[in-house]
Amino acid sequence: MLRPSKPFNGVKVLSATTNRDQLGDHVTRWITEHPQYQVVEIVVSQSSDASFHCLAYSLFYWESLPKKT
Repeated sequence: MLRPSKPFNGVKVLSATTNRDQLGDHVTRWITEHPQYQVVEIVVSQSSDASFHCLAYSLFYWESLPKKT
């Protein structure tokens, strides 16, 4: 767990090798379209090889789930 004081029970990974300049807008849109999730952490990572560069946003979130009866 990244932050013990902020638990999470879901993760969404958004990544791009092309159109990386639009990835931030895609992340913002996903967050806006999912108001039921409370994003508690965002990790940005980059990987590359000889030909490609990939940028990824990992969104860790908390979703309130119905209690089991």
